[in-house]
Amino acid sequence: MDESTPLFAIAVAAELAGMHPQTLRQYDRMGLVIPQRTAGKSRRYSMRDVVQLREIARLSAEGLNLEGIRRILELENQVTALTTRVRELEAALADELLMRTGRRVFAAGTEGEVVSLRAGERLKRNQVVLWRPLGPGR
Repeated sequence: MDESTPLFAIAVAAELAGMHPQTLRQYDRMGLVIPQRTAGKSRRYSMRDVVQLREIARLSAEGLNLEGIRRILELENQVTALTTRVRELEAALADELLMRTGRRVFAAGTEGEVVSLRAGERLKRNQVVLWRPLGPGR
């Protein structure tokens, strides 16, 4: 189970959030916190939903109206989704770089210096090629 697993009936979620169940129904209608539904159409709230309900109560106590709160929650959810996507892309890039370890090719120049070769570049005569795969920590 994780924080998005729908566990709580409306009465339990309302108690955890310190709100009346009717308030949760109103927030559901407004799209502020939309719980999952069971086969019988009962609302089931996750711990993440309860945290959002508490955040709504805090923002409301600070004087924000419900439309402002809805927009804040929408933006926070968007940031969370984008952060997750960035992590997925970073992991995919790291995996790809690890799979390309044999693509680093260097040659020794005429003065003994190390020359990096581009992909597909051919060596001139009398050049020595040094192949060094990328390893951990390189």
